[in-house]
Amino acid sequence: MTNTGRTPTRTRMDPLRRAAFLGGALYLITFAASIPARFLFLDPVLSDPDYIAGSGADTQVLIGGLLDMVNALACIGTAVVLFTVLKRQNETLALGFVTSRLLEAAIVSVGVVSLFAVVTLRQDLPGADEASLVTVGAALVAVYEGTFLFGPNVMAAVNALLLGTLMYRSGLVPRAIPLVGLVGGPLLLASVIGVIFGTHDLADGIHMLAGAPIFVWELSLGVYLVVKGFKPSPITASSTARDAQPSRA
Repeated sequence: MTNTGRTPTRTRMDPLRRAAFLGGALYLITFAASIPARFLFLDPVLSDPDYIAGSGADTQVLIGGLLDMVNALACIGTAVVLFTVLKRQNETLALGFVTSRLLEAAIVSVGVVSLFAVVTLRQDLPGADEASLVTVGAALVAVYEGTFLFGPNVMAAVNALLLGTLMYRSGLVPRAIPLVGLVGGPLLLASVIGVIFGTHDLADGIHMLAGAPIFVWELSLGVYLVVKGFKPSPITASSTARDAQPSRA
């Protein structure tokens, strides 16, 4: 058998395609983690004002908190992965997007800690005054609700304006996708202002309607980046040209 002296080469994913895939996958992870956390696992502690003094579904709540932390880490990941490409369009806006995502993750983490504190107090202070425990538990849940208002709502709108602008100007994805985010950002911010001043609640239909474009924007962006990757654009062309240049010895 003749040995040609060649070693098998491993096919590597293009760096731009890899960045698009990872960024899109992380966006989809935020959906897979945050939605079950809020509406399935954390419901016992959020809906029962006497949870801290009762029997409690602690394992369920802890799983919900961990899912929220996965969401927070995925938020950071989306910004870090996409920054390597978006900085070629506008480094200031790209840094703003990273900062916004970091702040969102920090706010979400504060909410998780507050709910973990409810579980800890329920387990460690079974003989404490029930009325006092309920008051403390209600305060901690209120902290979580505040973080939910300013994290996944306010910061989601800010993220949509920053990332939507970058995606729209760069042409990395079909412009209809970031356009939804650019329209949805101001709508969600206006609805949050209404919640703050008591015109409606987070659970009201008007707020859900205002938040629908952000949901569509983030989901469609994640799916497109995973399935299609970045569209050819001036910033991807310049990157491809640099990668194609032979390295000097």
